[in-house]
Amino acid sequence: MFDVPEDRKYLESHEYATTDGETATVGISDFAQDELGDVVFVELPAEGDEVTKGEEFGVVESIKAVSDLYAPVSGTVVDVNEELFDRPELVNEDPYGEGWMLEVEVSDPDEFDGLLSPEEYRGQTE
Repeated sequence: MFDVPEDRKYLESHEYATTDGETATVGISDFAQDELGDVVFVELPAEGDEVTKGEEFGVVESIKAVSDLYAPVSGTVVDVNEELFDRPELVNEDPYGEGWMLEVEVSDPDEFDGLLSPEEYRGQTE
């Protein structure tokens, strides 16, 4: 059983977003990091870049595969977890904590409501 925290929402492509109102923290789920295996490289946008819900924002590479990353919300990137460039294994070790990827200033908070609930996402991964 994979960890699916109740305080965030999910895309079917396994990215998550949690928000404190105007800013969303984005990463990939515990299920996704397990499916990928050992993450060896992460490519992320720069601060100030725009991301659009459902569109690619980066790449994660593991020993098994290279996977595109899709934005769960639209907005402006206000912070990037640069620690991942030196320690991409943080995605495996702590996907909901130190393995976060982006902070996005959300342009449309209603998009958050359109994401999968933890229950819906859990059902997808079983």
